[in-house]
Amino acid sequence: MDYSRRRFIGAGVAATAGLAVASCVGTPRKLTLPGPASTAPPATLPAQPRGPVTLFDHAMAALDAHPGTFAHRDRIALADFSLASSAPRFQLVDLANGRVERSLLVAHGSGSDPGATGMLQSFSNDPGSHATSRGAYLTAGIYFGKYGRSQRLIGLDADNSMALDRAIVVHGAPYVDPELVAGQGRIGRSQGCFAFELGKVSQVMDWLGEGRLLYAGKIV
Repeated sequence: MDYSRRRFIGAGVAATAGLAVASCVGTPRKLTLPGPASTAPPATLPAQPRGPVTLFDHAMAALDAHPGTFAHRDRIALADFSLASSAPRFQLVDLANGRVERSLLVAHGSGSDPGATGMLQSFSNDPGSHATSRGAYLTAGIYFGKYGRSQRLIGLDADNSMALDRAIVVHGAPYVDPELVAGQGRIGRSQGCFAFELGKVSQVMDWLGEGRLLYAGKIV
C-alpha cells in the first residue's frame, strides 16, 4: 500500500491558461471602433476536489502539532479502529519510502466494546474504563511486565493524556491470535492496551523504538 501525497494529502493540480496577444502592422484606412465591453463575469476554474480525510492525514497533522516532541520522524504506526479486530488494522508505515511495511492484528479495550462484537464502539481516557484512547502517542521506554517485554506510551492529546497513569502500553497477549479469528470471528480484548500476537509484538517495538509516533483513531 502506497501512502502517497496524492492519496492522503490530496494536493490539487493547478491549471493555467495562456493569453494570446494579437498585433497589427500598418495603418487601416478606416478606423473601426470596438463594440460595447462585455458584462459577462470572468470564467472561473472549478475547485479541485480533495479526497476524504484519512487516519494518515490525522497522523501527519499530529507530527506537525507536536514540534520537537518526536526524536524520529521517519516511521510511524497507525491503529485504525474503524476496522474489526479480525482485520490486521495496525500498520507500520515507512514515511521515507511512503509505504506500509507490515500490518498486524491489535486488540482494543473491553470498555470500548462491552458487547465483545469485535468492533470498537467508543473511546475513553478515564482511569478504570478499560477502554482504548484515541490520539497521538509518543513511544517511550521498554520494560518487562506481566506479558514480558513491553513498551510504555505517553499520550500527547486531551483524549489520551492519562495513558501513563492508566499503564496503556504495547505488549503481547495470548488472546491476540489468528486462530481465534478463525474460531469466533474476532480476537480478544485488552484493558485499553495495544496488545499484539506474542510472536510479533517485538516487531512493533523494534520498528518504533523510542521517540516515534503511534496514532490511534477511527474514521467514520
